[in-house]
Amino acid sequence: MRLAPQPSARPLRLMVLFLLATGVTASPLLSSGCPDRCVCDDQLVVQCAGQHLTTFPVNLPLATRQLIISNNRIVELPALALNYLSDLVYLDCSNNSLTEISESTFGNLRKLAYLDLSFNTLSRIEDRTFGPLASLVMLRMTDNPRLSEIHQDAFAENAALQVLDVSRNNLTVLNITSLIALPSLRSVGLSGNPWSCECENEDLCLWVHLEDEGQTVCGSPADMQGRRLGEVGIQLRSLCHQTLGSWDYLFFVVIGFVIFAAGTVSAWLMGVVMVLYERYIKKKDEQLDADEEDEGGEMGRPSRARSHHEMSN
Repeated sequence: MRLAPQPSARPLRLMVLFLLATGVTASPLLSSGCPDRCVCDDQLVVQCAGQHLTTFPVNLPLATRQLIISNNRIVELPALALNYLSDLVYLDCSNNSLTEISESTFGNLRKLAYLDLSFNTLSRIEDRTFGPLASLVMLRMTDNPRLSEIHQDAFAENAALQVLDVSRNNLTVLNITSLIALPSLRSVGLSGNPWSCECENEDLCLWVHLEDEGQTVCGSPADMQGRRLGEVGIQLRSLCHQTLGSWDYLFFVVIGFVIFAAGTVSAWLMGVVMVLYERYIKKKDEQLDADEEDEGGEMGRPSRARSHHEMSN
């Protein structure tokens, strides 16, 4: 997907090489050695591709500007070792066995312009994974068959990002909030994912403008499989934000009347109950008063009888 006229891959690589040659002056070469099975040159390039490595190479020159560790079986990028390479501009980790990238992995790589994580087994990208990469221009993260989730703020701090490729993963949903805000973004690769063309993905479908011969298509639901995301965007807008029809308004009127009637009847019943209760209390009080008067009269009659008897004697 292209957001603007896209530069070809060659100029972008030339730009990265230009950064290598003209960027900030390299730190002094603190290590004169070179990792086993790697080739180091005087241009601060370390080439370790295709050496069947299972761990990240050690004893890297600290002034390394370009590190290529592709086509190995590396399972982890150790944050401590990697962050010593503060002058690193180009990092190719493609075709390895990486399963996770922690928030601290790239913590000190503020000059990194090119990063390739393609052909690995990543499953999730957290919100702070790429946060420290303030100079990142190109990010390739294709062909990770387990990658099904990218945090909505994963690219929020990559203001220099121009090219993002997440093709051929297992993504179904992508929140584009942070992507829209990137001022330099020119190209986004989305093809080859089983995108969900439902309301949760409405913004993505409306945002894309496809020029990839229909490769970015819906994976679900069944009635939209194979259709371009850009084609279903307007349809989703109407489906997900339907206006109310006459029957809907009639339903609300009926419901309102029922609620009003129920409230009125409830209030009337409460009033009747209160009146009956007050009458009951009043009647009970009157009965108690009458009983007290009767008891007082019965107690007075014996007293009068005794007084009359005494007077007779």
